[in-house]
This record gives sequence, structure tokens and C-alpha cells, in this order.
Amino acid sequence: MSERRRNLFVLLLVFGLLIASAVVVQTTKTKLGLDLKGGVELVYEAKPTRAMPVPTDEAIARAIDVMRERTNSIGVAETEIQRSGARQINVALPSVTDLKKAIDTVGTTAQLAFYDWEVNVIGPSGKPEPENTAVTGGRYAGSVGALSLYDAILRAKDRPAKVEANNSRDDPIYYAVDTKSKQVYGGGTDKTIASASEAEALTHVPKPKQGSKDVKVYAIQPNTVIVRAEQDDKAKNKTDQWYVLQDDVALQGKEIKSPEQDFDRSSGAAGEPVVSFKFTDKGRKIWENVTRQIAERGSRSVGILSGGANANQHFAIVLDNELVSSPSIDFQKYPDGIPSGNGSQITGGFTIQTAQSLANILKTGALPLKLELISNSLVSATLGQQALDQGLLAGIAGFVIVALFLLVFYRVLGVIAVVALAIYGVYFFALIKLIPVTLTLPGIAGLILTLGVAADANIVIFERVKEEIRGGRSIMAGIATGYKKGLTAIIDANVVTIMVAFILFVLATAGVKGFALTLGLGVIVSLFTAVVATQAILGTMGKSRVLNSPSALGAGGEKSGRFRLDYMGYSKWFFSASGVILLVCALALGAKGINFGIDFESGTRINIALKQNVDEGAVRKVLAQQGLGAAKIQKVQDNKRPGASKFQISTDNLRPNKVADVTESLKKQFPFADNPSSTSIGPTFGKTVANSAVIAIIASLFVISAYIALRFEPKYAVPVLIAVMHDILITAGVYALVGAEVSTATVAALLTILGFSLYDTIIVFDRIRENVPRMPRAAFSQIVNRSMSDVIVRSLATSFCSALPVLALLLFGGETLRAFAFALLVGTISGTYSSVFIAGPVLTHWKEREPLYRRRRASIAAENNGLVPAFATGSASEQVDVGPGRRLRGGERLTAPDAPELGVSRGEFDDMVRDLHVEPGSPRRAAVAEPAAPKVSKPELDPTADALPEDVVMDDRREPGTNAKKRPSSAAKRKHRRHGRSR
Repeated sequence: MSERRRNLFVLLLVFGLLIASAVVVQTTKTKLGLDLKGGVELVYEAKPTRAMPVPTDEAIARAIDVMRERTNSIGVAETEIQRSGARQINVALPSVTDLKKAIDTVGTTAQLAFYDWEVNVIGPSGKPEPENTAVTGGRYAGSVGALSLYDAILRAKDRPAKVEANNSRDDPIYYAVDTKSKQVYGGGTDKTIASASEAEALTHVPKPKQGSKDVKVYAIQPNTVIVRAEQDDKAKNKTDQWYVLQDDVALQGKEIKSPEQDFDRSSGAAGEPVVSFKFTDKGRKIWENVTRQIAERGSRSVGILSGGANANQHFAIVLDNELVSSPSIDFQKYPDGIPSGNGSQITGGFTIQTAQSLANILKTGALPLKLELISNSLVSATLGQQALDQGLLAGIAGFVIVALFLLVFYRVLGVIAVVALAIYGVYFFALIKLIPVTLTLPGIAGLILTLGVAADANIVIFERVKEEIRGGRSIMAGIATGYKKGLTAIIDANVVTIMVAFILFVLATAGVKGFALTLGLGVIVSLFTAVVATQAILGTMGKSRVLNSPSALGAGGEKSGRFRLDYMGYSKWFFSASGVILLVCALALGAKGINFGIDFESGTRINIALKQNVDEGAVRKVLAQQGLGAAKIQKVQDNKRPGASKFQISTDNLRPNKVADVTESLKKQFPFADNPSSTSIGPTFGKTVANSAVIAIIASLFVISAYIALRFEPKYAVPVLIAVMHDILITAGVYALVGAEVSTATVAALLTILGFSLYDTIIVFDRIRENVPRMPRAAFSQIVNRSMSDVIVRSLATSFCSALPVLALLLFGGETLRAFAFALLVGTISGTYSSVFIAGPVLTHWKEREPLYRRRRASIAAENNGLVPAFATGSASEQVDVGPGRRLRGGERLTAPDAPELGVSRGEFDDMVRDLHVEPGSPRRAAVAEPAAPKVSKPELDPTADALPEDVVMDDRREPGTNAKKRPSSAAKRKHRRHGRSR
């Protein structure tokens, strides 16, 4: 297939895919995440138990199935429940506005237990006291009456541990209590059950009281449970009374089946809502035996209880440490216990809704393992829509800014690049809809960043095309060769970015996964549009009038596009500047530290929007009434509501019911302009995020080092690691200086910086690798100088183009993406500097120590210092070019002051000469200690010159069938240009 036909076929394929993508974009609905749509997100972690020391994959899968059935039973559409990491489960409930209801429905473990009440309720003696249990109207009085939670803890704390098969749990529960105020600080659930360790329990104590002598931590050992007294769902005020029970479960919830909401149809009943159920075969036997024992004990109690007290004994139905119902067994009506053939029912002051909820929980079954809620967030629909609008605005602004840069800098090539970017945008958006990818706010950020990646690929190739045309190739040959030679650098750079995105996706939290996925997909799509599509467009247009002049492509004269500078000679200044910057950053980190957000240190953040303009003091006054006077309150500018005010409240980790109390008290005082949103992160989740971040960074550095070592050579990996650590330290130091908050998004930005920092480094290293065989007699510093001169424009252009969409994120992305964009912008600037001015010099200083390059330096120094003949005859008439405007005549020689022309510093020149035991500037007859260098016709040239010597530079511009180069003369080039213009 001819080149023309191939290009036409590719264009036809691109056009067909473009039409198909447009159809997908128009007909397929975009799947929005909670941060853009609004709703509730819950994160649970599986905890080990005695029955399951290590949560298995099967148990976690079963837990996910149970959660999905529960959410379906309450009518939540498009629920997303997925496993995250080894033990975490993420639950996304779109459009849900009641956080507490979502937690009660989804995460309740549904451990249903039936207790024989009188023989298990604990009295003041620390033992069951059935003879002192008086019952009046279904409520308990006497020595075993209901207690406050504080008194219940004191009663239970001294009971010994006893782990048996019929225990409802097998691990201690810790409560932190203030013995002076009798306040109990629990954690983990709204039943005030504390965390599973003393250290975690103490983290829930208000900070001013931590370490106080009045705060004690008490452990409730297995075989003892504290249950909340029976609640009347119809009552407005909930009672806060508790009982202590010996944990001897008579019948477990797994022995019941077919639970459903029903009505009490017994004689004399008022038709109250109840939950009815049936028993399994094993459950029927247990039920009949237990109720028979209770009835017999009731008949024996006649005469023991005085005052006409009811002698009927009770069994208790407990669901997740809450007493649901406490029915009595009428020993006169059921002397042999209650028959189990027709099942039974649970009563307890239910409403229809609460009875349905309990029936649903029992129907789906108990979760097969213990789950702890470690993170929860509520996003209002309005806030989600605002975030979506800001993200789309940042995306449009990023595209426009990048397009303008390409048009101004690359002219006709810029037009082609903009067309490729537009094609890329349509392809990418269609792919997101087709997979489908849940589009989140970090995902939009990843989409915007890939605009810079797609543009960078075009820039790398376009610069190479311009370089080939400036070197004398025709436009068609320059395009073909430019794509061929630029492809290696593009693949290396983008493979590194894809690897970083993959590591992010595997190790990061759910929110960052969207960013990693869109970044990885965007890089893959950009490779197709930048390499395949643009090459076909350029190949088709190569013989048209639009591209008949090199100036139309920005390829002016031969000297354009290259900044000739002794980069390695100035390396000490680059190192000094970096040292000063790193010192300032280190001092900032040591003095101010890093402001870690709640993602790492745990806590609760509440966002509220008020209809009126209110100051922080008024908000703090309301929070102080809720015991949150020390909360951090930040006023956020609201451009959409000039007369309104928005606040971000950050405090210690609060339980969902406490968050509801705080928002309700604020709403009573100040009318809300929108539903509040909140995020609560537990200490366990914060540790998980921090560990994942460290592992992700280490894994990224390891994978990148291995790839660079394989693609180049092992020594090339060390400067890359130094440059990357340089960028990360500077970014961290700048964060410490300005006091910006570090969140999971910041970690994603740091890992993205790894990829972007390496982009320019790989471009430089790729050119060094290419020039090494082309300059077989040059010192390594000369090779690096020449390579950096070749690619400096390319490196700066790619970095600038990458920074433009980040700048758009910073300006238009809103509060949510501002910190993320700030980290990326700092990292991009630092990455550009380190890639060009740190990685190259570090590599040079290391490679110059190799014997091969030490010999080359010594040979060059000897030639230029007059220690060996500079040319064959030494006749006075012979002249040799040794640099820009510098010609060496017969009998002349170069000395140390001429060192800069060689691309080395004065000190380096002296060191090379000293290696030969000859003083700089000494006469040639001063006994050369080393053999003379091989006789050559010309010495090495300054790498900053316009061209290298023909006997040193090796490329493919040769006459067919010969080894001689054919460089077009200036007259031939002028003739070629005139001929091109005349056509």
C-alpha cells in the first residue's frame, strides 16, 4: 500500500470513529459520581472476629450482596457498592439526603439475638438477680432497673471475660468516660459503642480533655453486653436508658426466616405494626425449649413476688445492642412454652416504616462479618451541580488556552494540532460514556490534564519535524523522519505516565481512582490522535501549497530553534539555586510542618450555605452551644449568591447523629440556602489513606526506575530519582510555606508530578542516547550540551503546554480543585527546572567518571593545550575551524582560557590537563606522560556550534551506496526554497 493510500485509509478510519463517537456522546447518558450528582458515600472496613480471624473474600462478597439487597429494598437507584483494597467496602447512594437513615439501613450488622431476660440481666452484685426483678406494665423496676450509660459501664466493667459459642461477640468494647462529668465518649456508631482499642477510643475524647485525670477508659469484656432500653418509635423524645446483660444468647437471628411487616391481630390488640417471622427446624426446637423454661420459671415465681406483681417471665429481642422488644411468656396460657409452628412476631411500639425497615434488615440476613464505618460523606445536589459547572468551565478554558498556544507557536502545525485535540476530546468523552466510567470531580481534573498530555505529544513530534527540515530535508521527508524519531520519546514518556496512573488506580482511595482512570485512558487516546491522526493529516497535506514553505511550519533558518549555551558549565549555579530553594523548603517543613487535612488525621467537615450574610463569630456561637466552640470555621466566597455566605466547618470526628444535631441547630438560627454537605473521616480511614499514599509513591519510584534502567541504562535511573525527589520536596515545602491543606487529591497531584517531571527528562535523555553514537570522540558534557541545545525549546514548550490546563483548573475549577491544581502547578514548574537543569548535570558528573569519557576528556584537553598535534602537517598555511568565529592557524594552540569554547569549565579543563601531569599553558615539549592521541584531521568542535564535524556526526543523510555525506550547500538550499515558492 502506497503512503498516500495509507494516509487516506487512516483519515477514513479517524472520520468513521469520529462519527461513531459523536453518536455515542449524543445518545448515551453520562454517569456522574456523587460529588457531581449529590448523595451519600459510606466506607466500611471489615474487622476480624473470633469466628473469622481473617475476613475472607467470600465473606466480603457476601457482605456486598447483603448491602445491595438492603439498598434495593429501600428504592435507591444506581447504587454503587464495590470493594476497595483488602478489607474496605465503598457504598455510593446517589440522590440520598438522609445520612443517618442510609447508615442504619446499609451498615447495620443485623445481629439479632433472643435472650432469656431474668436469668441474664445483671444487678448491683455483678450477677443475675432474677428474684429481685419486678415487672410492672412491661417496664422494669427494682435493683435491676434501667441505668444511665455511665452507671451501666461502671456495673459492667469489672465482670470477667468468658468467651463461649453462644456469645454475641468475642472482643472487648472500650468506653472513654469522664468520671467527673459522667460523660461517655463513644465512637464508631450512634449507639455509642466505642472503637475496638483503647488508643482509638481515646481519639474520640475532646482534645482539651485528653490526658486529664478525670478521663478513664473502661473495657467491657466478652460475656457482658450493654443494651439500650426499648425505644418507642412514635415518641418524640428518645430515652437514654441502658441494661447490663450476661451475654448468653438463647436463639440467634440466623435461626429465623421469612420476616415481614405485619399487624398485631391477636385478641384485644389495637392492630399495631409488628414484624412476624418463622423459624428454621433448629430454631423451632430452641424456641420451644427456651419458652418452656421461661414459663416454668414464671409459675415458680408465684408467691415469691409480693404486692401482686406480675409473675410472668420475659425474653428479650436485641438487635445490634438495642432492646427491640421484651414480650412476656404467659405461663398460665402457655405452660409448656409457645408453639413454633406458626412462627412468632416482634412488637415494640413500631411505626409502619420502622417495622418495614427491621423486616428488610432481617430478610437480607446478618452481615457475615463485623463492619466498622470509617468514613461517611453527604453531598448536596446543588453543590454537586456547582462543582460540575466549575469543572466543565475549567475544561473549556483549558482547551481554549492550549489551542491558542499551539496556533501562535506552530502556525499551520498548530491548526492541525488543534484539530487533533478536538478529535481527541470527542473520542475521550465517548469512551467515558461507553465503558461507562463514573465521572467524578477528580476525573474531570484528569480529563483536563490529558489535554496537556495530548498537546505535548504533538509538540514533541512537530519540533522534531521542524528540526529535520531545518537540517536540509524536504518537507515530506522531514515529516516522515520526524514522526519516526519522535515516536520513541513519546512512547517512553507516556508509558511512564500510564504506569503512574495504574499504580494510583490500584492503591488510591475511591475518589482518586476516577482521576487515575481518566488520566490513563486519556494518555492512550492521545497517543492515537497525536501519532496516527496527525501524521495522516500531515502526510496528506505535505504536497499542498499550505505546507510548501518551511516557514509555514515554523522551521525558519538552520540556527533557529536552538539555544546554544554551556549548560554543563553552569551546572554549579543550577545546583546552588536548587540547594537554596530546598533549604528554604526544609526550614518551612521543620518550622510550620504540613497542614494535613481530615483525609489523613480524621475529623468532620461540614459545608453550609446561608441565605444571609453572617460572620464567623455568629456561627461559632451556635457551635459552642453544641460543644464545638474550638471548631475551625472558614468563610468561603460564594460568587453566585452575593448577599449570602458559605462556611466550611472542620472539627474532630463526629458521629452522624451529632452532625445532624449541629446542622439542625445552625438551620434554626440561620436559614439555609442549600442542603448542607458533610464528610466524616475516622482514624482508621486516615491511616489507610496515609499508608496507601506512601506505598503508591514508593511503588511509582520503583517502577519508573526499573523502566528507565531497561530503556536506557541503570545509571540513567539515578538522576531521574534525584530530580523526582527534588520536585516532591519543593512541592511539599511550598505547601508548608503557604499553609495549604494536604488531602488525597494532593497525593494524586504528587504522583502525577512524577509522570510530568519525567516527561521532559525522558525527552532530554532520549536525545542524549541518540547523540552518543553520533559523537564517538566527544566528552559526555559535550554530548549533553548538544542534546540539551537540540531539545530545550521542545522541553519548555511541552512544560508550558502542560501548565496551561493546570492554570485553567486553578482559575476556574472552584474551591474543590484549587488545592489539587496548586500542587500540580508547583510540581510542573519544578519538574521542568529539574528535568533540564538537574537531571542532565547529575548524569554528566556521574558518566564523566567512566574510563571511556575520562580518556576522551584527556585527549581533548591534550589537543587543545598543545600537547599533541592538532592537525597533520602543522604548516602555517593550514587552518582549522574550532568554534564559532574561531580558526586555528598552523603553530597555534588552545590554552586554558579557551576552555569555554569546548563546553567545559576552567576548573574541568585544568583537571584534565593535570591528569597528564602537565601544567596548563606549558610548552608542548614538556614531556607528555601519556601516548599521543591518534592523528586526526580536525579536533572536536564546541557542541554549541551550528553543526558537528562530518567525521564525528553519523546520521542517515548520505548518498545512496556510499559512506560519504552529502550536505546541501547554502546555494542549493536557496535554490530549493525559491523552487518551492514558485510552485
